[in-house]
Amino acid sequence: MIRLPHLALLCLALPFFTSAQAQATRPDSTKPDLVLDGPVEGKQNKTYFEVPFTVPANIHRISVDFRYTDREERTTLDLGIADPERFRGNSGGNKSHFTISESDATPSYLPGPVIPGTWKLLISVPNIRPTEHATYHAEVRFNAPEEDYGFTLKPLTEGKRWYRGDLHMHTAHSDGSCLSQAGKSVPCPVFLTAQTAASRGLDFIAITDHNAVTQYNDERQLQPYFDKLLLIPGREMTTFWGHFNIFGVTEYVDYRAESQAAGDGKRDVNAILRDVRAKGGIASINHADSPGGEDCMGCRWEPPTGVDMSLFTGVEVINGGRIMLSSADFWDRQLATGVSLTAIGGSDNHNGPSEIGRPAAIGWPTTVVEATELSVPAILDGIRHGRVFIDLTGSHDKSVDITARDASSPSSEPVIMGGTLNASAGDSIAFEVHLTGCLRSQVHLFLDGSEGPALPPLATQAGTEPLHFDWKTDGRAHWLRAEVRDSNGSLMLVSNPIYIHPATH
Repeated sequence: MIRLPHLALLCLALPFFTSAQAQATRPDSTKPDLVLDGPVEGKQNKTYFEVPFTVPANIHRISVDFRYTDREERTTLDLGIADPERFRGNSGGNKSHFTISESDATPSYLPGPVIPGTWKLLISVPNIRPTEHATYHAEVRFNAPEEDYGFTLKPLTEGKRWYRGDLHMHTAHSDGSCLSQAGKSVPCPVFLTAQTAASRGLDFIAITDHNAVTQYNDERQLQPYFDKLLLIPGREMTTFWGHFNIFGVTEYVDYRAESQAAGDGKRDVNAILRDVRAKGGIASINHADSPGGEDCMGCRWEPPTGVDMSLFTGVEVINGGRIMLSSADFWDRQLATGVSLTAIGGSDNHNGPSEIGRPAAIGWPTTVVEATELSVPAILDGIRHGRVFIDLTGSHDKSVDITARDASSPSSEPVIMGGTLNASAGDSIAFEVHLTGCLRSQVHLFLDGSEGPALPPLATQAGTEPLHFDWKTDGRAHWLRAEVRDSNGSLMLVSNPIYIHPATH
């Protein structure tokens, strides 16, 4: 059983800025839907011209990459765009790439509906020498997926390692507040939450305002500045029967689940979850065992009949704040039904950088994800595969991982935390718990959600070491996870399980 401690100027005639261009340069990954090319002659100096193109129906995002020749001869072209009804922005010469969707847009451009019909690139010619013959090249992409699931086209950091973050927090775009300059409680800007997370050394955060998408426009503006802190698109889907976060989706998803029973013709929770998956995102249940009813309307997870729990990827096992809330019992109940949900954590911070008289909860607990790089797809993939542990101390160095191998089978390959080991009845399973930064701690082992005499706690020595134990399987399905507690018995780390399944022959 988890025991929790109390924790409380832009110059239009200038060439593209190299730093902005480096931030926005598109990887060579997606073929453009439209390519617009054309000449620019010396006689067009100090003129404007338009390049029309057609946007079909059912487009929710337009992305444009723009370049031109003869820059070394001081040719300068500035860029803007208009939809069939209105001006949508002008970035002059400071951006070679921009994106526009209903919820967010590159700074200089207006978010809003992507209206089908004739759009126009608005090109200005501040300078071209009389004898020059330049060309422009614009690539237009519709519904580019890499723009939908995040706010940067390239990973912020490359390399496989453990990345530390916070997956649940609120800002002015829902019910997040902080103190104004005059000391009044006001809706808290997204910038202050991101700045606090960066100051605490986090690698990623997800701002999960309730049923809102307006925060994404702020995040798209902020991501180039926070080039060491990945901003993962998040949203807390707040239904009458429980809350859950979605990650990696910027498109609007209708949160209005009206049905308690599948098949009655109304939108249900399953429909929301399928929409999220179809858009490439994941979903995780929040604070499942929190108080419900009028104490916290809709906070407790009281699932409607017929919810397909396999459509979820994770569950918030530790929810932060002044007193951390555990939903480990709920998690274990789902695992017992064969639904392998990844345990994550989230501060659920509502107080910007600070509460009155104490720091904000941002980063407590910390969700730590092993990923191949610091990008939205990589972090989400780490969560999907259970390569996650929760650090309740908000440290920068503590870690726990588990591997297992069927010692009775010479050909058995080691399985890592989040994976499944197939073994026959009577096989001896060799486990190894890898710890870092856990001096004078104990590792408590939970088989199928419970501690027992067959798997007593493991004491550490240096706190950065492997700990070994063996367990004999009975040929049935099991899961085994670890909790690391300090010398006072306070919980520090929660691992995800390794799953043991019967071998198939």
